[in-house]
Amino acid sequence: MAAFAHIRKLSMLHDELTSEHLKAGFLFEGERVPLVNPQRGIFKPSRMRFLLSIRTVFPRSGARVWYDDQRQVHQQIFTGQEAVDYAFMGDDPDAADNRWLREAWENQIPVIYFLGIAPGRYQAILPTFIGDWDATALKAKVVFSAAPASEVNAPPPSDDAERRYGLRQVKQRLHQAQFRAAVIAAYDGRCALSRLPEARLLDAAHIVADADERLGQPVVPNGLPLSKIHHAAFDAHLIGIDPDYRLHVSGQLMSQNDGPVLEALKALNGQVLHLPRRDRDQPDRDRLAQRFEIYRSVA
Repeated sequence: MAAFAHIRKLSMLHDELTSEHLKAGFLFEGERVPLVNPQRGIFKPSRMRFLLSIRTVFPRSGARVWYDDQRQVHQQIFTGQEAVDYAFMGDDPDAADNRWLREAWENQIPVIYFLGIAPGRYQAILPTFIGDWDATALKAKVVFSAAPASEVNAPPPSDDAERRYGLRQVKQRLHQAQFRAAVIAAYDGRCALSRLPEARLLDAAHIVADADERLGQPVVPNGLPLSKIHHAAFDAHLIGIDPDYRLHVSGQLMSQNDGPVLEALKALNGQVLHLPRRDRDQPDRDRLAQRFEIYRSVA
């Protein structure tokens, strides 16, 4: 429960957790308890009877992929129905790490799943449960509770419908986390309007909303890294961006005079969007045109 509370607090402060967050662990009764084993994906602290966490890393480009789940888990989440695979450590089902998975399955113990979304970056999914354990296939099945993370005593999903719902929630979170990480990285951690260089203050804004099945995909050319205030202004159509990357500030804002924040927004009028280094990451002009027509209709 203390570990869950610590992760909930971290997740409120950070959009994703880093390897440093995981290595730091948490304090319990005056003692630091690790959250993960840096060298292994399955972790049980010595003072705990059962498993605390499992982890899937996101491989760095060119790095060796040690387990199938490193390569397949994202695909399974996006295409799966109820559960995802988690590979055993090695090929001995009776090895300690694999026994911990079995015991968590047999006793239906809630655990934390640190799911890699980028090298060294994770989404913490909790409560997660081991839904099956297969000594022949050398794999466990991971299922996700539909309950909020705050419900540390939530039971495991009781049927297929609950498992499907839990997996859909994880899928939505993963989409958002991957999209944000990719968009902010493409712009070197800076706001595309103000050049603010603090990633923790940036959102990944959709140019075309994800409800649009044709153009609303969570891909970098459909995204812009924007500070909180610029994101709000963009979503309220108080700022528009035309297909030539020119910024437009609505007459509603231009006619007001009320302090330096407003003046900074007004100063964007006529400026040009700051673009990412790679051409393939630049905002899609067709998406910008569609969004700009909405801005013009309400500006």
